[in-house]
Amino acid sequence: MASRKAVVFCSAAEGIDPKYDKAAREVVRALHAYGWGLVSGGSFRGLMGSLSDEMERLGGEHTGVIPRFMKGLEYPHLTELIWTDTMSERKERMREGTSAAIALPGGIGSLDEFVETHVLRKLGRYDGKLLVLNLDGFYDPWKDLLRHYESHGMLETCDRNLVIFADTVEELASHLK
Repeated sequence: MASRKAVVFCSAAEGIDPKYDKAAREVVRALHAYGWGLVSGGSFRGLMGSLSDEMERLGGEHTGVIPRFMKGLEYPHLTELIWTDTMSERKERMREGTSAAIALPGGIGSLDEFVETHVLRKLGRYDGKLLVLNLDGFYDPWKDLLRHYESHGMLETCDRNLVIFADTVEELASHLK
């Protein structure tokens, strides 16, 4: 049994650049190597499916959390599958018991999940690390937005600094040791 768990937010889109798939698999290998279990959105699609495939290949623990209205999209070989009624409940259940939240390249859903987690961390309602894989500058606009908020007094520096942006999987993995 893994001693720690990380929730990973990422794309479920098909047909994206293979470099993101490669990075997702490397992140799973790092999690597994350092004794972390994985929590994800539980789908077989896109990067979520890549996470699932890799964790299954490694024999590690993987919990998927998926709303009932997405029945049929769940990955078939999860260690644990948790059904929810709403997307809000899904996000809450995904974070439960985790010691890190990781954003891989993703769309608006991934951004929503991570931003909510950042807010909860700021408010003292989530204790885990906040890590973002900024592969090839994917999340540079988000970093700029946080700096913009800070420069206008809408976000304190200490709260901006809660999020660690890593440019490589190796850099991200260094925060999991």
